[in-house]
Amino acid sequence: MSKNKALFLDRDGVINLERTYVHSPETFHFQEGIFELCRDAQKLDYLLLVVTNQAGIARGYYSEAQFLALTTWMIREFDERQIRIERVYYCPYHPTHGVGRYRLDSSDRKPKPGMLLRARHDFNLDLTSSLLIGDQLSDISAAEAAGVGTKILLRPGVAETPAPEDAYHVLDSLDAIRLRFFSSLTADSSAPLKCAGTQRPQAVSSAGVEFAERESGGQNGSPR
Repeated sequence: MSKNKALFLDRDGVINLERTYVHSPETFHFQEGIFELCRDAQKLDYLLLVVTNQAGIARGYYSEAQFLALTTWMIREFDERQIRIERVYYCPYHPTHGVGRYRLDSSDRKPKPGMLLRARHDFNLDLTSSLLIGDQLSDISAAEAAGVGTKILLRPGVAETPAPEDAYHVLDSLDAIRLRFFSSLTADSSAPLKCAGTQRPQAVSSAGVEFAERESGGQNGSPR
């Protein structure tokens, strides 16, 4: 059985503009170029997966229910643009600042690779053929630990910079990433991997419990 390939997306700072503990549609502003990038990646048969630390839940700034409501809204915004987010993986724990049951040193909290490894299992992924886009070095470290083939650090306003030992790419916009890695003229699609296309999108926590299944119709931030 051939394996799938994925585009892993951090949420805050990649899908949406980085703000302090975003937890409602009113404060959630999509990053310029995110829909175009995802649409082009989808055309090249990449599964779109979100992997996000949510320390705001751990700290008690907002509830898991609020996060899941926002996630459902976000997925519908992608739906309306014919873009399918396959799944949202999130870690609601923090090892030192978590309140109550959320105080936990979870293997899913980036820079640990737990969420990526669970996605590999869930979607039969070839991680060496997959990409991750993050805005923090913790994202890059998680991808490196999981064996993701291409790692991209998004740093708006910073010119393209060679990373140490070419371990990852640094680009300043989602448009630049799209043109470099997902243009039909430059992407290697000689042996495309097909989307699984059988599972309805959902948000999955570190505890492995599935939430917020989608209905059929359709660096000034906080530490995460």
